[in-house]
Amino acid sequence: MSSFNPRNKIATRTRLTEVRYEIRGELARRARELEGQGRSLIKLNIGNPGAFGFRAPEHLQQAIAGRIARTDPYTHQQGLPEAREAIAAFHKARGTPNASPERVFVGNGVSELIDISLRALLNPGEEVLVPSPDYPLWSAATILNDGRPVYYKCDRDNGFLPDPEQIESLVSSRTRAIVLINPNNPTGANYPREILERIVAIAQRYRLLLLVDEIYDHILYDGNTFQPVAPLAGDLPCLSFGGLSKVHRACGWRVGWAVLSGDPLASGDFHHAMDLLGALRLCANVPGQFAIEQALHGADTITPLCEPGGRLYETRKALIEACEASPHLSLVAPAGALYGFPQVVGDAARGFDDHEFALQMLEEEDVLIVPGTSFNVPYRNHFRVTLLPEAPVLREVFARIDRVLSRRADAPSRSAVA
Repeated sequence: MSSFNPRNKIATRTRLTEVRYEIRGELARRARELEGQGRSLIKLNIGNPGAFGFRAPEHLQQAIAGRIARTDPYTHQQGLPEAREAIAAFHKARGTPNASPERVFVGNGVSELIDISLRALLNPGEEVLVPSPDYPLWSAATILNDGRPVYYKCDRDNGFLPDPEQIESLVSSRTRAIVLINPNNPTGANYPREILERIVAIAQRYRLLLLVDEIYDHILYDGNTFQPVAPLAGDLPCLSFGGLSKVHRACGWRVGWAVLSGDPLASGDFHHAMDLLGALRLCANVPGQFAIEQALHGADTITPLCEPGGRLYETRKALIEACEASPHLSLVAPAGALYGFPQVVGDAARGFDDHEFALQMLEEEDVLIVPGTSFNVPYRNHFRVTLLPEAPVLREVFARIDRVLSRRADAPSRSAVA
């Protein structure tokens, strides 16, 4: 029997060392270990409605159940014809130029389509302008498709909104696309039309593709309204992403879509590349696609959750009140999406390290949160929580957070000890 030789270890791709996804990373693995020891945790790391008792709407469930006998075969690589027709009609109604079923791609969630779109677009070393903070899949998919993410700042002092002037300053000869995440994950910012128009103008000047993650398009609070980018882009190629995971609380169904708008001649090669890559994976999950028409053209079940008395609204209210009451926290109130992104301030922020704090919350207080640096920001004084638990649960979480931060604030400073 031969002994193991370390030189025989299977080498992994070196660029994986540049990829981070702490939402399901080291802290989540430690959480599973603690649960294995019998600990009961409050896990606020993932925007996963089903894990918090939400169900996909009944009319969506019935749309699948009534067609289950038709779900055995592969379908077209871009998706079921009726699903693509429903998506195209939805986008046409809100002003998306050249929205047609032939320009719709259905995928196994938006995540798969993000990867496919960047694989179709990028040559080695080409750049994508990505927001900071970002949803880290955008950075990871850019890196793993041999591109380079270049970050534009969405500063807290500006309500986490992008600065078009700074975006334009980052454009180089290697820039291929601008990523927009609106409403934003992790900050909850909702981008106004004026800023979006300025960013579209930049993309037009430099002939850049717009990649627009709009998965939270109908999750808005306090009268905020959503402005889709494609109608503003006109003939400029724009790829708009949506899906069933968040608005329709059906993450596990893995149904997302991307709509390619703008001048078909300008985006023809890109369309064919997306089609080829979709064909290589055969097709997306078929059963969930039968729910798309009802999701987009049936009853609105998300708005009541986001209005006063609705579950998401009340949990968001609990978050805002908890941060206002704490001497250790400051919050830009989320205008949309499913998250809050608090900042640690004051004495508790002395020497603060977000990852160390997240581990402390897990080990000492049985709460799993996501460090702010997981979202590709240079500062270490933020963390993300999801708004999906009931309001009393979130209030309890922030009582525990305040307890830990108070101990930090009361501890002697390191300089005083020295």
